[in-house]
Amino acid sequence: MISIKTKKEITIMREAGKVLAEIMGKLKEKVKEGITTKELERAAQVLIFNYKAEPAFKGYKGFPNALCASVNSQVVHAAPSNYVLKKGDVLSLDLGIKLNGYFSDMAFTMAIGEVNPETARFIRITRKSLKMAINKAKPGNTFGDIGNTIQRYVEGQGFAVIRDLCGHGIGRNLHEEPQIANYGSRHKGEEIKEGMVFCIEPMTSMGDYRLKKSDDGFGYESKDGSLTCHFEHTLAILNGKASVLTTHICRFN
Repeated sequence: MISIKTKKEITIMREAGKVLAEIMGKLKEKVKEGITTKELERAAQVLIFNYKAEPAFKGYKGFPNALCASVNSQVVHAAPSNYVLKKGDVLSLDLGIKLNGYFSDMAFTMAIGEVNPETARFIRITRKSLKMAINKAKPGNTFGDIGNTIQRYVEGQGFAVIRDLCGHGIGRNLHEEPQIANYGSRHKGEEIKEGMVFCIEPMTSMGDYRLKKSDDGFGYESKDGSLTCHFEHTLAILNGKASVLTTHICRFN
């Protein structure tokens, strides 16, 4: 069952989203050639502590870290490591926090230094698909409309949407109903209603959409080794439209 949040709950979640966006903005400033993803993990833990929040991912289903740091073919859930970021890499950071009893979740992908024009376009297309999906998130539409919007746009640009992973509801639990696929049919699935809070997170591949488990036992990566991309926002349906909660100083571009 999809829970409906009160305006008071959404106000609390907005604060959690603002804090998360600030943390992600500060993490993004630290990303550079020569840094390890484990160093980004340490920075994330310090920031979460300083904001008096709790890491949402650490300990979740055995995950050992606060931050998911996925590189190149890794699309999501990769554990930070001693891998040294180099020019031309594509890095996806995914972070969740718990603040005042409620969760917030966010992700973005960025290039390390200059990348070839097609890779840069791939990242832009995935980012834009999230914006388009958010515009579809309003009462009367369905979650199928959201998935269909992402799929049609991404595939129309020559890329693939990941089928085995999805967005989700969020609130007092990190993952709540519904599951929100990045593909689907118009007017299918649950109807979007006022007070719903959920995460939309298009995950895409430059090649095949099929995945395999990463060697670390936590991450997922493209089976054919192609580059992947991931963007995510937490949003609430409020006053007849989507209100993005994970926004403040952090920008995707």
